[in-house]
Amino acid sequence: MDFKDLFQFLEHLQKNNTKEWMDANRKWYKSLRMDFIAWLDQLDMTMEQLDDHYYSTPGKKGINRINNNLMFHPHKPIYKDHFGAGLDKAPNSADFYIEIGVKQCLLAGGFWRPDSKTLRSIREGIDYNGEELQAILDSPSFKKQFGELYKDERLTNAPKGYSYDHPHIELLKNKTFAVVHEFDRKEVLQHGFDDKIKNVYLEMLPFRRYLNNSASV
Repeated sequence: MDFKDLFQFLEHLQKNNTKEWMDANRKWYKSLRMDFIAWLDQLDMTMEQLDDHYYSTPGKKGINRINNNLMFHPHKPIYKDHFGAGLDKAPNSADFYIEIGVKQCLLAGGFWRPDSKTLRSIREGIDYNGEELQAILDSPSFKKQFGELYKDERLTNAPKGYSYDHPHIELLKNKTFAVVHEFDRKEVLQHGFDDKIKNVYLEMLPFRRYLNNSASV
């Protein structure tokens, strides 16, 4: 995958974020999209070898549309400033998301604002065995890769059915259970970027497995 070409395309697109420009450069976009899908296919095969429970997700199924959804976000530009995709996309499971863009490049995983049923199941899992999740989050290697849980909306008070003095009350207050690892552009362009993705995937795996086990109850 020629990420340098991808960055150049995205930079031009952000300066000319119109359907007219995209139509004039449709061949360039389609070529990059095909290359990105092929790169995702290679990652998909790599991940499948790393994890017996990996859910094979071909690049064409994983890649996201480059168009913003203007129905719900009418003030956004027509086109996104990144190429994004999800792999290991088993139904109702924690995300593993890849984004390569002009403003940020990242890997993310977990549940972002899950539906009420899933959120309730995750909280029940924390109530039953929050020590395991806390141990994952406190692991030095995990902290090095991700820091802490992604900061998003949280409850001010204890969730319904849980006491204020619950030993894992701070975890229970979360509405999002996700982590993010960012790359700078230099890392993306360097040889060995795929190996870095593999390492981040493996470090994230216990976290995502914990969430999946809780959400499936």
